[in-house]
Amino acid sequence: MKRILHILFFFAFSLSFFNASAVGYKEGIVENGFTASYYRDGTNKASLSELLDKKFTSIQTEIFNFGLDSATFWIKLARQNDQSFENDILFIDQSRLALAEMYIIRNGGVLQIPHSSSIYTNNTLAQGKIFNIPEFIYKNDIIYLKLRATETFLAPVSIKNEGSLLSTFSLRGIIFGFYTGIMAIMFVYNLFLFIIIRDKSYLYYIFYILFTWLTQISIQGYSSKYFWVQGSVLDNYSVVLFSSLTLVFTSLFTLSFLNTKVFSKTWNKLITIFFYLTLVNLAVLYFFGIYYAFMTMQFLTITGTILALSAANFVYFKKHFKPAGYYLVAWSVLLIGAILFIMKDYGIIPYNNFTIYLLQISSAIEVMLLSFALADKINFFKKENEVAQAQALNASLENQKLIKEQNIVLERKVQERTEELQNTNSTLNVTLTNLKDTQSQLVDAEKMAALGQLTAGIAHEINNPINFVTSNIKPLELDINDLKEIITRYEEIDFDKDVKEQVEEIEAFKKQIDLNFVNNEISSLLSGISEGAKRTAEIIRSLRNFSRIDETDMKPIDLNEGLQSTLVLVRNNLPDNLTVIKEYGNLPKVECLPGKINQVFMNLVSNAIQAIKTKEVQREEEFLTIKTWYEDQQVKISIKDTGIGMTEEVKHRIFEPFFTTKDIGEGTGLGLSIVFSIIEKHKGHIEVNSKLGEGTEFIITLNINPQ
Repeated sequence: MKRILHILFFFAFSLSFFNASAVGYKEGIVENGFTASYYRDGTNKASLSELLDKKFTSIQTEIFNFGLDSATFWIKLARQNDQSFENDILFIDQSRLALAEMYIIRNGGVLQIPHSSSIYTNNTLAQGKIFNIPEFIYKNDIIYLKLRATETFLAPVSIKNEGSLLSTFSLRGIIFGFYTGIMAIMFVYNLFLFIIIRDKSYLYYIFYILFTWLTQISIQGYSSKYFWVQGSVLDNYSVVLFSSLTLVFTSLFTLSFLNTKVFSKTWNKLITIFFYLTLVNLAVLYFFGIYYAFMTMQFLTITGTILALSAANFVYFKKHFKPAGYYLVAWSVLLIGAILFIMKDYGIIPYNNFTIYLLQISSAIEVMLLSFALADKINFFKKENEVAQAQALNASLENQKLIKEQNIVLERKVQERTEELQNTNSTLNVTLTNLKDTQSQLVDAEKMAALGQLTAGIAHEINNPINFVTSNIKPLELDINDLKEIITRYEEIDFDKDVKEQVEEIEAFKKQIDLNFVNNEISSLLSGISEGAKRTAEIIRSLRNFSRIDETDMKPIDLNEGLQSTLVLVRNNLPDNLTVIKEYGNLPKVECLPGKINQVFMNLVSNAIQAIKTKEVQREEEFLTIKTWYEDQQVKISIKDTGIGMTEEVKHRIFEPFFTTKDIGEGTGLGLSIVFSIIEKHKGHIEVNSKLGEGTEFIITLNINPQ
């Protein structure tokens, strides 16, 4: 902290020295015999002739400070006597004026005084506006100044001779050179440190130095003298733009340097919000113009200073982070300099060549202090690291000693434990063998349970078409007997007797048995028997396609056919309110184990049906949607139900062996585990999407050729 005290002493000494030695503002217009008054033109359109009858407000000052105002101000300067002004200049010490014009009313006529070009070319000075005053001003002459600013309206007006003005600017040039030199040295120095250390704090800090310097040279007018054209877009926006960018990198530097993410979540959040507000102000500048952006920038500057000081105070005093002390003092110096700089604009302290540069002086001191802060931060962490290494070394030596002492004990215990582990290992081998046998039995039990469920369904499915046949045989036999009776009667006709009478008897018999009805009934019964036979054949074909007993090798199959066979076999289990939606895509054949893949389909479809059946509140219509499609050289199968769904916890465990949500005795918990292992063997994967109360979707992805 000794370096901090030295810099603060230097700052205080410089302040007292310049205040004591600097010449006050002795060339003001009031001291030269002028009385001043002003008129605010809010329309920015009034001409001088329109203002002659207007009432001007009297003001006793040489520094016209109207704050943040975009209106045009007319300054009226009048005299009570005649006076000579040979080689004198009216100087407006403000480089950021958007408009500056000078008029003299003499003997009823209006004379416009152009900007002077006797000292600098381009009719402008680096720091303000100058006008040549006529060699003699009469007491009836009235001088009007037409001034307008897009930022803060601050216009100190004085009367100087050319030699005095050149001396003033020579002194200011020297101060500017010193300031620029300090900023350049700090910029290059910290840039090299960033390249070596790669600490983000240095990166943010060098950008902070750059934009602080650009802001100051824009305020003083050196930017338009050396770097870009006065009145250009960049020149007009420079102060607000560079000030906002300074705030951006100030907030980033503060977050990084004070390490608020670790020391204080609250301050970290507040400064982060401030960072985004500064970015918003850049958008305000672009969309709404300088006036509103300048107001926002002033508010953010005050807010940012308070945040920076408060955060540094918290980290330094509460968290005992020593480098924050430099940061705290640096911002305090800048704040004091800013307050004194503003005080001179209101005449509280003298307006002279020192107070004009108070902000630059305090800024330069702040930059140096922050450089010390960064260096101290490195030393702080270096010392912490050294202490940590020393502690680690001591701990290592202690541990080494303990290790030596414990090795003897451990060797004895290891020998004892080895004997115990050998005994335990033999026991575990027996247990593992028993576990494998038990697991094999459970898998077989799962297969038998599935086979039993499938057999019951198939038996029921085959029973329906068989009933078609058995229930139609007896009526068909009776109808055929009636036909046989008619045929027999025709065969028994005796042509030696009365044939007509015999034929009439046969016709009467036909009417008695209703021959047309018998014929139609025979056709209907034969159709029913045929339908039953077809459905039986379909079930047998689906069963054969599903089981694929004779196919144990990888073969290309149509997955749509396997899904359809599965649906035929489980048709008996479908509840009455369930609608099956089939959206089969055009799929290429997939290399797989057909029986295993069909087992996957059976397990997933059966689970979906079970999930719908177990819903407490059944909807009028439930849905089972089976969809297949081809995408990115892969076949995808979706089996989606509107069942009970599952929680996230259940979803993450469904593929675990022996995990089940069914009641005791209703399942072994191996179904989905078997499904997962089959899909894994085919080098595919399965996804699960589920929401409690809405249903579940399984999406299977298989490669056409899994090898």
